[in-house]
Amino acid sequence: MMIRGVRGATTVPEDEAELIVTATEELLRAMIHENAIDEEHVASVTFTTTPDLTAAYPAKAARLIGWTRTALMGMQEMDNPNGLKRCIRVLVHWNTSKTLDEVVHVYMNGAEKLRPDFFYPKNKVVLNKEPVEK
Repeated sequence: MMIRGVRGATTVPEDEAELIVTATEELLRAMIHENAIDEEHVASVTFTTTPDLTAAYPAKAARLIGWTRTALMGMQEMDNPNGLKRCIRVLVHWNTSKTLDEVVHVYMNGAEKLRPDFFYPKNKVVLNKEPVEK
């Protein structure tokens, strides 16, 4: 097995704790489903939010789905004036026999703007396409 990283991102319409945690949980569940991730093989998970999201720690979502032994870290992204607003990103490092091309990265709720198709032409899934303010 190799350690691999799987990326995911989503957005929320407002800076509200329930919205942040719920959106992160939905994203994590989709990442787990698309990649058949088992917590036993997860090394760590990094969560980032844009500076306009401060109402909750998105890492709480991992605990709510039962990931109680995994190392979690939350960070705030730089304040880029051209960046996507109210965005939550997740990076899961896990041990897997999947190749890089088999890892499926998940973008939801307008966050697909972060990764145009030419970056991940075959191993990217976009869920819940919704227009989001940039």
